[in-house]
Amino acid sequence: MTSPRSGTRFSAIRRTAAQTRVLDAALSLITEHGVSGTSLQMIADAMGVTKAAVYRQFKTKDEIVLALTERELGRLEEALEAAEAEPSASRARELLLHRVIDEAVERRRAAATLQFDPVIVRFLADHPPFQQFIGRLFAVLIGENTPQARLPAAMLSGAIAVGVMHPLVDDIDDDTLRSQLLFYTKKLVDLPE
Repeated sequence: MTSPRSGTRFSAIRRTAAQTRVLDAALSLITEHGVSGTSLQMIADAMGVTKAAVYRQFKTKDEIVLALTERELGRLEEALEAAEAEPSASRARELLLHRVIDEAVERRRAAATLQFDPVIVRFLADHPPFQQFIGRLFAVLIGENTPQARLPAAMLSGAIAVGVMHPLVDDIDDDTLRSQLLFYTKKLVDLPE
């Protein structure tokens, strides 16, 4: 599996068309069943191919989970880099918060699954490129990585993920959900409304 080394962008990792099909099928199944409830055979069945065809693209389910996470985080890289280059910390925070919420709303179920699935959480904890990326993300959104900043970071992360996937918001349209999430999360990161 291709995994980013220090300094490599997630979005720069190139996948073949066949790998992309595997990732798309896996994401759909993982969103519905979780990582533990999704097998390589289920992915193959969803694609209409043999399990061996999936193995030719990714040797393990772990590789698929890591590739999915790389792909999803790659969607935020440009916004993170722009925010890091922004001279105003509050403007950087606002730019990045908007993009994070846009992605979460656009990909409601997938965002929550990838953030809360215990298998994915374990992978992220054990994979330095992901930890570095998340550290950079929260450095912009919350400030320094201190014990005092970790609780607001966890609260922000949870507020966005739960806010997009909770059954109470299923019937809320994307524009309303986006504006309400921005309203409430700006308070968590100390931005003016």
